[in-house]
Amino acid sequence: MSVGVRWLFVLWMSAVAGVGCKTTEQAPDSGVRAGPVETLAGMLEAGYVHPETGKRYAAMLRANLDQGAYQAYVDRAELASRLTADLQAVSADGHLRVIPSDGRPRGPRERGPRRPRGTPGLEPISDARWLADGIAYLRLNAFPGDEETVAAVDQFMRAHATAKVLILDARTHRGGGPREMNVLLSYLFAQETLLAYMDTPRRNLALECGPPEDVMMREGQGPEGILRREHRVHPNTTESRLFRARVFYLVSKRTASAAEHLALALQRTGRATLVGEPTAGANHFACPQPLGDSLAVVLPVGRTVDPDTGKDWEGVGITPDIQIPADQALDEVLQRLR
Repeated sequence: MSVGVRWLFVLWMSAVAGVGCKTTEQAPDSGVRAGPVETLAGMLEAGYVHPETGKRYAAMLRANLDQGAYQAYVDRAELASRLTADLQAVSADGHLRVIPSDGRPRGPRERGPRRPRGTPGLEPISDARWLADGIAYLRLNAFPGDEETVAAVDQFMRAHATAKVLILDARTHRGGGPREMNVLLSYLFAQETLLAYMDTPRRNLALECGPPEDVMMREGQGPEGILRREHRVHPNTTESRLFRARVFYLVSKRTASAAEHLALALQRTGRATLVGEPTAGANHFACPQPLGDSLAVVLPVGRTVDPDTGKDWEGVGITPDIQIPADQALDEVLQRLR
């Protein structure tokens, strides 16, 4: 199976689909408890996107093990929360976390990142309509990558192809995968355009957790030791009217992961005006890896890079073109259009 065939961004601070909690197990002896924590330390040391930070994570975990810091935990969810907090205290990462797991092995068809869930209580698309004559509005909360959501994005873009203004609302968007954004972007660009680089250290290829090998993710020339894929948009060949539409992209401090990737793509190409608050700063792409003892880690293994600067937005977010409190962003756009 090729590396990254089933790649998805993992939703920031959401549960991973297919992973269940077990919170009533009896406390294991210290040897059992040490096993998954040592496994976690080894994974971070060997596979975290930034090697030096991975070593710092590992050193902290091993020091805590030596002090017996994790032996008293009975509840797996509480232990996962403690481990996550310890890791974030060393170096904050918008995706890295330990989670309770059902412990089932993952078969060949399950390799790569698992499909994330959307924001609790919100459908991937929660609003899609005309706001006024010539002004189309689409509220996006997640990119789960399923056929239904991909088709819904495509249907919206076709149904609103006469729009002079397109408002994309990602203020509650927590992430997901590239499929929906690829469909959406194909309606907005008149020519093939480079959007971003996605870099994975080659030492992580065995995890099968890199960007997908498809027409939108072409392999490029990256730094030594890095597998680079160039995310490019291909214009829609049957509908071109939105190529000339004016686009606004609404963001907030909750806008994370894949929604930030889309923000970067639209902003650096000049294709949209970003309005709202600086985004969450969850750049690294990740996938779950089992640790044993009913625990797993969402392990960041690569990063999305701005081709112009060579930088990512981990921990700092993306600054909108028009900074305003997020709850005022839509009104601000409509006022400017008036």
